[in-house]
Parts: sequence; structure tokens; C-alpha cells
Amino acid sequence: MAMTVHVDVVSAEEELFSGLAEMVVLPGEAGELGVLPGHAPLLTRIRPGTVRVKTPDHGEEIIFVSGGILEVQPNLVTVLADTAVRGADLDEARAIEAKRRAEEALQNRNAAIDYAKAQAELAEAVAQLQAIERMKKLKHRVGGA
Repeated sequence: MAMTVHVDVVSAEEELFSGLAEMVVLPGEAGELGVLPGHAPLLTRIRPGTVRVKTPDHGEEIIFVSGGILEVQPNLVTVLADTAVRGADLDEARAIEAKRRAEEALQNRNAAIDYAKAQAELAEAVAQLQAIERMKKLKHRVGGA
């Protein structure tokens, strides 16, 4: 049997995943971060992106997070997300529209906009679209629709 660690992925609204995992991969502040059982204790911020939880049954849970905090303890990995959505629940059309609006706002030099906010919205929309693409690849790989 493979080594595992308990993983909790939660947001203010709900618990999205709680169970055993062989590995967790997520967007750390300095780049993609992989956590395996026995990882050294760690506390870091996470960026908008995809949290992938590889389960012992060779499945994979995909969850989009808009940012948050990762805490790694010897037998527990906790992702405290600002906002989190299961990959299967992401709305591709809405993410494409949000990306378009943010890009438009950034290109409109005459408008009185908050560029930091527009850039953050663009980063979140792009991260959602990447999560959706990962879900599509996962479904294709396991023979889903």
C-alpha cells in the first residue's frame, strides 16, 4: 500500500476535500509545489490556480482556489482557500468572459480603473481556465465524456 497523508481543502463556505492522498500539487507563492507524505512542516501562501490531490485509488481530485494558505504538518496537509470550486463545477463560459473583461480593462488606457484589481481578476480567470483544461484532460485520460 502506498504511503498517504490526510488532506483537507476548505474555504469559508465549505469543505471541498477531506481524505487520504498520495500527493498534493498546488500553486505555491514561488511556483508549483508538490507535497508527499513525510514532507517537512511548511506554512506558505498559495496563488490562484489548481490544487490536485492524487488519491490512493489512483484517482485525482481537482479544485480551483483563488488563493489562500497551505499548512503542512507531518500527517496533515491543510489548504485554507479564500474561495474554492471543484473542477467539475467551474463554468468555462463565465471564466472566458471574466478573462475578456479583465483584458479589455487593462487595454483601455483612458479608463479610470484599478490596474492591480484588473490584473488580479485576469490571473484568476486564466487560472480557472487552466483548471478547466486540466479537468478535460483528466476526463479524456480516464475515458469520460
